[in-house]
Amino acid sequence: MTIKIGDTMPAGAFKSMTKDGAQAMTTEQLFKGKTVVLFSVPGAFTPTCDAKHLPGFVQHAGDIKARGVDTVACMAVNDVFVMGAWGKAHNVGDAVVMLADGNADYAKALGLELDATGFGMGVRGKRFSVVVKDGVVTHLNLEGPGEFKVSSAEHVLTQL
Repeated sequence: MTIKIGDTMPAGAFKSMTKDGAQAMTTEQLFKGKTVVLFSVPGAFTPTCDAKHLPGFVQHAGDIKARGVDTVACMAVNDVFVMGAWGKAHNVGDAVVMLADGNADYAKALGLELDATGFGMGVRGKRFSVVVKDGVVTHLNLEGPGEFKVSSAEHVLTQL
């Protein structure tokens, strides 16, 4: 079943690259008592994700946080090393937390997995953004196949 507005985000875990190496992060650590903008991309370094989606959130992270958001996070079905390298390539610093959902477990828990086997990419996560307040979904912006409109940083800013 797909997550929807008013739902509590399911429990899960990610990996994130820190100055101390790969670290685990639970959804409780990410969402509890915070307002979070989480966006998901089909893959690090893929064309739209690399040229538009991540750069938009890096560029607008300060504006998003100025509107009461504690954390901006990017999720992709890639390993922690790829997510760390992608973050470095875009100089995300502490503007965006780069979350690896290596086996698509969280994408599946959200009901937002994407079968990209036809492209040789296996199971991935759909392109979306979500605003979460203390673990509860307040806005869900799910893109149609091949689209990039409602999950952008610019669109999320209109919702805050």
